[in-house]
Amino acid sequence: MVKIRILVIEDNRMLRDGITDMLNEQKDMHVVATIGNSNNVLLKAIQTKPHVALIDVGVTKFKESSIVELLKDKMPEIKVIGMGFVPSQSDIVEFVEAGASGFILKDATMKEFFGTIRSVALGEKILPPSMAGSIFSHLIEHALKKGDGKIVSAVCMTKREREIIALIADGMSNKEIAQQLNIAVHTVKSHVHNIMEKLALHSRLQIAKFTNEENR
Repeated sequence: MVKIRILVIEDNRMLRDGITDMLNEQKDMHVVATIGNSNNVLLKAIQTKPHVALIDVGVTKFKESSIVELLKDKMPEIKVIGMGFVPSQSDIVEFVEAGASGFILKDATMKEFFGTIRSVALGEKILPPSMAGSIFSHLIEHALKKGDGKIVSAVCMTKREREIIALIADGMSNKEIAQQLNIAVHTVKSHVHNIMEKLALHSRLQIAKFTNEENR
């Protein structure tokens, strides 16, 4: 088994040690290094070659978005995940725009915590549904200012959510989608619920209409 190599950047020693212990207890994860400030973050990353870097948003010793940009510039293969209790909307948007692949609220469940790390390590981009709603309007505004005009492309969707959006647009039912993707129907329903929350829509018909309009 290839373990997910993780770099933990957290200035609180107790949290840093606790997070490290929890991650190392997972059979598919291994913390290759921990760091409590901005000193030699890039050097530590180059030396240990992590797949994922966990960064505490709120660390006072450095600007998180600058560290994300630095890591992504020198090590584009690295995936970055932010962590925080009550981050501001502007902080999260700046963090994501800098190149982060996901965010974990510190009141997340263990299942959500480990699940986010595993998904991001596989290349998905993950934001908690509650957070996605809070930054939705900002992302739309940003996309339109850039002249993109594509709202779906501005919202962080998982690979599976994008697959389901496309199949809904093709007119498939939840049961047909489940058969197509070889997943349970209740899993499809959960994804549809998350999609509607992220896009501020209220029905499958709205998702299909919205997607077709976006693809024109």
